[in-house]
Amino acid sequence: MSSRPEILFLVHRIPYPPDKGDKIRSWRLLKHLTARFDVHLACFIDDPADIAHTDFLRRLCRSAAFIPLGSRMARLKSARGVFSGKPLSMAYYYSEKMQRAVRAVRARPLAAEIAFSSSMAQYLEPAVEGRPRIVDFCDADSEKWRAYGQTASGPMAWIYAREAARLKAAETAIANRFDASFAVTPQEAALFNGRPEMRVHVDWWANGVDTDYFSPMAPLREPAKNVDVAFTGAMDYRANVEAAHDLLDKVWPRIRAAAPHARFAIVGARPVKSLRAQDGKNGVIVTGRVDDIRPWLQGAKIAVAPLRVARGMQNKVLEAMAMAKPVVATTAAATGIEARLGEELLVADAPDATARLILSLLNDDRARARMGLAARAAMLERYAWDRQLGRFDAALGAMIGDYSSSPSSSPFSSPAPSARLSSST
Repeated sequence: MSSRPEILFLVHRIPYPPDKGDKIRSWRLLKHLTARFDVHLACFIDDPADIAHTDFLRRLCRSAAFIPLGSRMARLKSARGVFSGKPLSMAYYYSEKMQRAVRAVRARPLAAEIAFSSSMAQYLEPAVEGRPRIVDFCDADSEKWRAYGQTASGPMAWIYAREAARLKAAETAIANRFDASFAVTPQEAALFNGRPEMRVHVDWWANGVDTDYFSPMAPLREPAKNVDVAFTGAMDYRANVEAAHDLLDKVWPRIRAAAPHARFAIVGARPVKSLRAQDGKNGVIVTGRVDDIRPWLQGAKIAVAPLRVARGMQNKVLEAMAMAKPVVATTAAATGIEARLGEELLVADAPDATARLILSLLNDDRARARMGLAARAAMLERYAWDRQLGRFDAALGAMIGDYSSSPSSSPFSSPAPSARLSSST
């Protein structure tokens, strides 16, 4: 029988395998917590393929509840949020099954309760006296909807604006009620803290990157893919889709005019039809899902992150930099990343400036190598996961006392199976 403190950890998407941006962060937090606590995990499964990983997580945690989340029913519940007044995203993730599973765990003598994302905070009401509640917002999601509303028209503009306003109010209320709140970057935290209604301080802890896995020296099962430019991510995610088309339409013709044989790889799962249609044209490769993005990063001369709308920290940028690749990013995609611009990371927003930077690197082997080495050194120095999670530890320790002396190996843990560690947002 374990004598370690117990914690409830709620996640809107199963935190394994770490193959999406939010799952990378939630997996690292879960793994970190299980080293010191008996963790009760409750999460949704929105991809049937992820059911294969439930046994591993059950072994890792004291208990684990996995609630299926069918997209059709979830969208219907989300639509009902229009009439209930709730943010659509919170209605999307509401489930009576989840409510019952959480209620059963909350009856236990927990040391703390942690919600990963604003959508899961709704399950931690009401508060239990003497038991701290923590929310990891990651991003100020309401700002994403506000940005979408500024470019939409017709009914969608109204829907996005409504969601931005309702979710902003919900985020603020959650932070004011909970004992500690976190964002992923100082910039995201500042968005929360700048709200007039905010009565507490939202802190932050940044994502890290596994520099052993994402390493130019890592052994790969597949050979490196020979391309000039690579863009990685989930290619059904709106921000990535818009970014890919933006580069294809406004930047890539300039590149091909100066370098007719240049090849551009769009690497990521579930590419939408409009992107699939570009495969094989003008040196463009659209891969669809890959088991490992590292061969594409290793074989690319340059990585790009051309996002116009980007919340939080872009794992795709950290991963490419850790692979010693020069990265050309937009201001939005580079926000929150501690890097020396011009030496470790290049930033451009205008199409002609982006094209000039890419062409300059394609034509200068030494500059690429120099920037790639500087980028990897920055990741090694600043983005180790343990260093970033230390900020979370400090806040949690202040609320429940020093837990560093707790046993550091869990009776429920086991080695992690191999997984695709590719970013998707």
